[in-house]
Amino acid sequence: MSGFSVDPAFEGGSIPVADWPLCQVRLQDDARFPWLILIPRVAGAVELDDLSAADRARLMEEIARAGNCVRALGEAAGRPVDKLNVAALGNVTAQLHVHVVGRRRDDGLWPDPVWGRDGARPYDAAARAAVVARLTD
Repeated sequence: MSGFSVDPAFEGGSIPVADWPLCQVRLQDDARFPWLILIPRVAGAVELDDLSAADRARLMEEIARAGNCVRALGEAAGRPVDKLNVAALGNVTAQLHVHVVGRRRDDGLWPDPVWGRDGARPYDAAARAAVVARLTD
């Protein structure tokens, strides 16, 4: 996908784990939540309507796929997900991206949003490797 690059703001807090047909999939480096970020590999995309109709449909399918992955990560960690939060906010980083976050009623921030909250707990190296391996199987 010619001309695509990830906004540098994503580099500090997330890890690239896969390239799906439309999106680069990144793991948010916060062990409190199973959390994926989907970034459509479309140069200059800021809003959903910057995508073609076909790519918007593809994005929806990839959001559903990410939701399944997030649920599986919660199950694997022994913390089943109660609710998926899906959002394309873009207030801080304009590049079109979609967060898919697994929430639990006992997660410490419930029912408040997770976006922009302090207290992120980065994965240790072993846990990060295990999560990335699970996502790339």
